[in-house]
Amino acid sequence: MTLALLGLHLAVTGVLLPRRLAGSARLQARPTLAAALWLALMASFTVALVLAGHHAVEPAAHEPAGLIGLLPHLEPTGPVLPHTHDWWLPATAGAALTAPVAAVGVRTGRARRRHRAVLDVVAVPDRRWGALVLEHAHPTVYCLPGRRSRVVLSRGALRLLDERQLAAAIAHEHGHIRGRHHLFRLPADAFALLFGPLPLARLGRSEVALLLEMAADDAALAKVSRGELASALCALATSGATPGGTLAVASTGALARVRRLARPGSGRRRRPAWWVGLPVLPALPYLLACAPHP
Repeated sequence: MTLALLGLHLAVTGVLLPRRLAGSARLQARPTLAAALWLALMASFTVALVLAGHHAVEPAAHEPAGLIGLLPHLEPTGPVLPHTHDWWLPATAGAALTAPVAAVGVRTGRARRRHRAVLDVVAVPDRRWGALVLEHAHPTVYCLPGRRSRVVLSRGALRLLDERQLAAAIAHEHGHIRGRHHLFRLPADAFALLFGPLPLARLGRSEVALLLEMAADDAALAKVSRGELASALCALATSGATPGGTLAVASTGALARVRRLARPGSGRRRRPAWWVGLPVLPALPYLLACAPHP
């Protein structure tokens, strides 16, 4: 029964919910919370997968004992089955699942350090915009997040955008930096690396990226108008690829973001009620595994 409950949870979180939630306008109204929801679903799926593997290998190791089964027992009150309190298997699985996150983080960190070193040599600081300017005709605006963050403009972007459009693009990049959006991307990228074909991995990675762009759009709206941000986004939408480990103003979902900016009231709605359930999602598989059942 425990395996059946965990299998149902895996199917719902890994396949059904991602297809239902992808592209939801309700989630896009609160993009940061929505990105956290996708990450909570990924965490819940991972926990359920580890528990399912544990129960498959040692089916008698965890007799359902209700929610009290989540708590450690100081003294056994009755006969204890072998390995009842042995958590080496999920701990090992957890370490194995953590390794890709660390690998993605290390790889991305190295790419950022190399890119930062190049920028310090070839880019010119612009005090007016508080950014580095690259002598390149291709129009692009992006940020290099991290402890030594940078906002980078190309000479082509300075020629393409007017002052208000440029202010909107830079405000967007500062929204990424202040929101530490690169930390949201890291677990989503690692999950996609592990479970690539899974809808939760495939859709989750792209949805998290799009939602973080929308969150940065909302942050920029504190300083510029919707029209200015939308026009800057459209002007830069054909700017092409940006360097690895960066976040660019027009790199993801330009059309969806322009449509969202055109919707009245977007980005200024009340916090939805479902956000209180986010901390429960990763723990839900434990409740399924420990709750009493026939």
